Amino acid sequence: MMERGVTLEVGNDGVAIIAFYNPPVNALAIPILDGLQEIFAEAVRRDDVKAIVLTGKGGRFSAGFDINVFEKVHQTGDASVMPDVSISLVVNTIEDCKKPIVAAVEGLALGGGLEVAMGCHARIAAPGAQLGLPELTLGVIPGLGGTQRLPRLVGLPKAIEIMLLSKPIMSEEGKKLGLIDALVASEELLKVSRQWALDIANMRKPWVRSLHRTDKIGSLSEARNLINIARQQARKTAPNMPQHQVCLDTIEVGIVQGGYSGVLQEKKVFNDVVSSDTSKGLVHAFFSQRATSKVPNVTDVGLKPRHVKKVAVIGGGLMGSGIATALILSNIFVVLKEVNSEYLLKGLKSVEANVRGLVTKGKLTQDKVQKTLSMLKGVLDYSEFKDVDMVIEAVIESVPLKQKIFGEIEKACPAHCILATNTSTIDLNIVGEKTSSQDRIVGAHFFSPAHVMPLLEIVRTEKTSAQVILDLMTVGKIIKKVPVVVGNCAGFAVNRTFFPYSQGAHLLVNLGVDVFRIDRAISSFGLPMGPFQLQDVAGYGVAMAAGKVLADAFSDRSFTSPLVELLLKNGRNGKNNGKGYYIFERGSKPKPDPSVLPIIEESRQLTNIMPGGKPISVTDQEIVEMILFPVVNEACRVLDEGVVVRASDLDTASVLGMSFPSFRGGIVFWADTVGPNQIYASLKKWSKLYGNFFEPSRFLEERATRGIPLSAPSSPSPTSKSRL
Repeated sequence: MMERGVTLEVGNDGVAIIAFYNPPVNALAIPILDGLQEIFAEAVRRDDVKAIVLTGKGGRFSAGFDINVFEKVHQTGDASVMPDVSISLVVNTIEDCKKPIVAAVEGLALGGGLEVAMGCHARIAAPGAQLGLPELTLGVIPGLGGTQRLPRLVGLPKAIEIMLLSKPIMSEEGKKLGLIDALVASEELLKVSRQWALDIANMRKPWVRSLHRTDKIGSLSEARNLINIARQQARKTAPNMPQHQVCLDTIEVGIVQGGYSGVLQEKKVFNDVVSSDTSKGLVHAFFSQRATSKVPNVTDVGLKPRHVKKVAVIGGGLMGSGIATALILSNIFVVLKEVNSEYLLKGLKSVEANVRGLVTKGKLTQDKVQKTLSMLKGVLDYSEFKDVDMVIEAVIESVPLKQKIFGEIEKACPAHCILATNTSTIDLNIVGEKTSSQDRIVGAHFFSPAHVMPLLEIVRTEKTSAQVILDLMTVGKIIKKVPVVVGNCAGFAVNRTFFPYSQGAHLLVNLGVDVFRIDRAISSFGLPMGPFQLQDVAGYGVAMAAGKVLADAFSDRSFTSPLVELLLKNGRNGKNNGKGYYIFERGSKPKPDPSVLPIIEESRQLTNIMPGGKPISVTDQEIVEMILFPVVNEACRVLDEGVVVRASDLDTASVLGMSFPSFRGGIVFWADTVGPNQIYASLKKWSKLYGNFFEPSRFLEERATRGIPLSAPSSPSPTSKSRL
């Protein structure tokens, strides 16, 4: 094993190879950066060194700056822990070095890794290397000169696209754009880089300092025009992301005042954005997602995942066809079973439409369509189930039907086969109570559309074996989902936590608040759409089925509204028939439908909960809080009962499964930002005014009164031990 750190080797040709190593991705941690400063100083001092090649060991250049440092800034509130890399290392040590430096890049050069490479005097890359500046996804901007050097190397339009969309490019495109000077095979990389460095030293090749280039910037008026267009676009697509505007402002300073002034500006504003709430939320979301892969007594007990080659999916409806699509896209053979040939044909066509839809969106190439679809076979019986490694049942939420299916598949499948259900609300013990294979029964809860949404909620009972959980986690990762392991209860973690979301919105409507104002307030908060537009899009059947199961399970704190039934009675079915709260017309955005207002009025008459018969008066912020604080309240119960391994798992699930804004870190992180005390006081006040729906949980009350964050671990109760 190579040691972490930085090494220096000087060849007979007078070229020093400076290589750094920090597995798994050669992150630029502070010790690595310090080591680079030290080794560069030595290489410059030595008379036997004519030129330098900088590279990363282990087949990767660098995935960027070590973001654990950002977390330290967020915990301490002290931005001075950020090292001064931009000026001292990239400008003074590398770019202004008296000896030429060539970056030899393979694998990846992302974030700070690419910024260091851009400070070198040339860049030689292996084919297929990923290059990019994804810093904006963490609420910050490139901080080692990237906002200045990238536009000078690839031109302003492409540089803005790479930074604002956090979209990496391959080294082949980098060569065409001028970011890479030469493409060579991995085995030739160091040899060619050495020669290139010597050629610069001997004046056979140009000695280029990226920061001093202006040939690709264009005129000042063109540049300003491009930046203004990008500003307007970012206001629309990323309204809650201040780092986009800061990044564009910083690029502009460099274009107007020169590259070095731009670097100084970048350094100054970086310390502001790294301390922002947006960065805190996005960095927390990043680390939370990584933590989901650690599950006590599953991933830490020496088990090896078994290979899942063939999966049977029962039910070819919206969910089943989506799950089948996700599996075949990752080369897992799928047998799709339906009850009759009409349904089967419909299911197979849905899968094909999903696959072709990805081609239209540029996410799959045309030549891969036939190979992908060849991984799918439709069947009407269980004869093909004799060699499947996993079955995923994805039929309607009916207990008798699910029990019947599980009885049949237990007999039809091999003894090692994982028996999974995609139920979103039904207790797994009930689903599998008539089988004798309860150690193989697990929940594989996908979110719609299943081939697009990134979350896979893995539900385990007390009897589910650790091996089955590990196998399903592995399949989840293979099909590019983020698996979150949760305990078994009605609604599991995500739907259980968020059942008050839709109910709170309906409660507000019946208290006299305008439907469309509610949707606007929630969208402004950062969710992609409000609860009523979401209901239109998801379908009323789903809302009613899931709502009933959860209202029965949590009847002491549920609010039942007649509104959806009234909409159905009036011939409305949301997006399905183009009429709901909104009008859906092909090719245009959904528009609020004023003709829905009398139906809403009828619902208000039936519930009769407006104080004194008059609509309540609330601010937009109160709308958001009256809908989301009850969600936090239910999250507290989920934490208290140990339904999730850790609070951050619920944050990840809320972001990936419910589209809770990632820049707010997730539902629990956001609640801690607001303050448990404020949430508790508000809920207490509303429970007196509007009833039990708002009654604070014991866990929330305890945390609020004792001043403990909701995310702080708690000692597991007997209930939580049984769930996980």
